[in-house]
Amino acid sequence: MNYHNKNFKPITNSDNAETSVETIFKYKQNGTILTDKYSGGQIAEGHLIGIVDQKGAIDMRYHQINIKGELMTGVCQSQPEIMTNRKIRLYENWTWTSGNQTNGTSILEEI
Repeated sequence: MNYHNKNFKPITNSDNAETSVETIFKYKQNGTILTDKYSGGQIAEGHLIGIVDQKGAIDMRYHQINIKGELMTGVCQSQPEIMTNRKIRLYENWTWTSGNQTNGTSILEEI
């Protein structure tokens, strides 16, 4: 699976998440390396880097600055699903490595 030049937005999130439907993720991929710059909603600017496996699952790390000026960091594992419209849906399990260090889930869809 290749995520290069695909854009995503969250459609559901845990209450402890900072991303929202206003947050846009712009993925780039080179080989198995995935990078992204994202912003919108509560996120002033964020970046992620990850590794994509043969089935399209992503193991990633992220850091972001929210609109309160706080630097937040975390880890995330994403599992892809190809929807009937051929777009990608990502099921994510993540953990903050800063702040309250809680866990959460999100679902992102390709836009």
